[in-house]
Amino acid sequence: MSLAWVAVLASATIAFLLKLSGHALPRRLLDDRRVREVLAAVTIALLAALVAVQTLTTGTSLVLDARTVALVVAAVLLWRRAPFIVVVIAGAVVAAVLRALGWG
Repeated sequence: MSLAWVAVLASATIAFLLKLSGHALPRRLLDDRRVREVLAAVTIALLAALVAVQTLTTGTSLVLDARTVALVVAAVLLWRRAPFIVVVIAGAVVAAVLRALGWG
């Protein structure tokens, strides 16, 4: 068995055990208001970190390009409570126009 398959099986086992551990937690712990608030904050923080890494980096370098401007436009539209489809389309259009103009 190659090292890649060992890594895949180990990752799958760890993921399964993490899921299983969630079912083993006592219900009273999950019903606690503070725990729910922390879990909600962790979810938002992870999503924000993923968006930041995918938007602001290429390889190992920091990049400010059309993706950054599109993200700012999308954030402003979300802040103004625009419908989600409008946010997605506006971000895509801004990125496409800037790339067509040669920036990013």
